[in-house]
Amino acid sequence: MTRPFTAVVPPGWNPRYTFSAAVRAGNLLFISGMTAADENGELVGPGDIVRQTEYIFEKMGRVLAHAGASFENVVETTEYFTTLDGYAKTASVRRKVFGDGPYPAATGVQVAGLIRPGALIEIKATALIG
Repeated sequence: MTRPFTAVVPPGWNPRYTFSAAVRAGNLLFISGMTAADENGELVGPGDIVRQTEYIFEKMGRVLAHAGASFENVVETTEYFTTLDGYAKTASVRRKVFGDGPYPAATGVQVAGLIRPGALIEIKATALIG
């Protein structure tokens, strides 16, 4: 089957996943929602939403680099939170990642839970490349 996109699969991506780390369709890169699970499936920063956010953006940076992009290309993020405790502190992580701006458009949603046990946040993004 021919699809109208190309999968972006960086080194270390678990081949058992039934989704791509990201897909590129034309000049758009759609990055799948990510939690702070490492390559072994272990949660980084249990109970620490700031550390989880940092790790998610580290992973996202690797996906962007593999696609030939950087955080400067990110135009939109969606963040799913299981708690608002510490939520305001994640803004400092976004400032580090995106610099002085302009910042990407963003949506934050509080949810009852995420698929990954212990995950406090999941982030997905869209980037414009080329």
